[in-house]
Amino acid sequence: MVITQRRKLGRSELEVSPLSFGGNVFGWTIDENSSFDILDHFIEAGGNFIDTADVYSKWVTGNQGGESEIILGKWLKQRGNRDRVVIATKVGNDMGVKGKGLSRKYIQQAVEDSLQRLQTDYIDLYQSHIDDENTPLEETLETYAELIRQGKVRAIGASNYSAERLLQALEISRQHGYPRYESLQPRYNLYDRDGYEQDLQQISQEQEIGVISYSSLCSGFLSGKYRSEEDLSISLRGSSVKRYLNPRGLRILKAIDQVAKTYNSTPTQVSLAWLIANPTITSPIVSATKVEQLNDIIKAVNLHLDQDAIDLLNQASSSNS
Repeated sequence: MVITQRRKLGRSELEVSPLSFGGNVFGWTIDENSSFDILDHFIEAGGNFIDTADVYSKWVTGNQGGESEIILGKWLKQRGNRDRVVIATKVGNDMGVKGKGLSRKYIQQAVEDSLQRLQTDYIDLYQSHIDDENTPLEETLETYAELIRQGKVRAIGASNYSAERLLQALEISRQHGYPRYESLQPRYNLYDRDGYEQDLQQISQEQEIGVISYSSLCSGFLSGKYRSEEDLSISLRGSSVKRYLNPRGLRILKAIDQVAKTYNSTPTQVSLAWLIANPTITSPIVSATKVEQLNDIIKAVNLHLDQDAIDLLNQASSSNS
C-alpha cells in the first residue's frame, strides 16, 4: 500500500500527502528507536508530511519540551532525507521557563531552538500553536515575514484560532503585504465537528486555506478499541477517551462499524476516509505507536466512501440527532 497522491497546502508551494504523521508520540508513548521505525515506514509508504511542536512532549514527567523535535532531527540527519520530507512545527505554547506567546522576541528565539533541535536550516511550515491575544497580530505576522525572507521558514499556519481572529490575521496580512496563514490546524473528527464546521470550514474554503485537522481519531476512540469503561486501561491515553463513552459516541461507533463491514475495512480506516473525503481537509494528522497501526492507517487513503456511507456517518455523528 503506497501513497502516491499529493495535495497543495493552501496557496503555498508545499505539496503534502493526504495524511500527516503526528509527532506528539515521539518521546512520549514511543522511544527514539520505535520513532525511527515508524517514521521509516511512513516515508516508505509514500507519506511526506510530519507535524510536531516545540512543546512536545513537555507534559511527560522529566521532559522539558523539544523531545519530539530532537528525535525527528536525529532521524532526518541519519537518513539524509530532509528534502523529501515536509516538516511542520509550532511555536507559542507554554515552554515553562523558556517562555510562551507570539511576540517578536519570543518567536525569534523559539525558531532558532527548533531549527537546532530539528538539525535543519529551514522549517517548511511554522505554525502559531495557540492564539496570543496579548501580542498584536501585526507583530507576529511581521516577524514571520522576516523569517521567510531569511529562508528559515517556507510557509506559516495557525492552530487553534477562532474564526474571528483568523479573519483578522488574514486581513492584516493582506493590508500590509505580510505572508498569510496558509494552513489551519483545528480539532476535527467524527465526534468533534461543531468547532470546525460552524465557521472555520467556510472560511477555509473561501480563503483557500489548507486544513490539517488534529485529534483525527479522538485519541483512539474512533478506532473502536474503547467501547466500555473497562477498555480505558488499554493505553496511556485511555483516560482522555472517557468523555466519548456516551450514547452519541456509541451511536457513531455503530455507524462506523456498519460502514467498515460494507467496505471490508476497519473503523480506523473509515474514520480517516471520512475526513479525507471532505474537500476542505487537506491532510488529517494521525499518529501510531506500532507499525501494524500505521499500516491500518495508511490504507485509509485508498478507501473511497460513497455518498450513502458519508451520509450515514454524518447523520450518526450529528450533534442534533
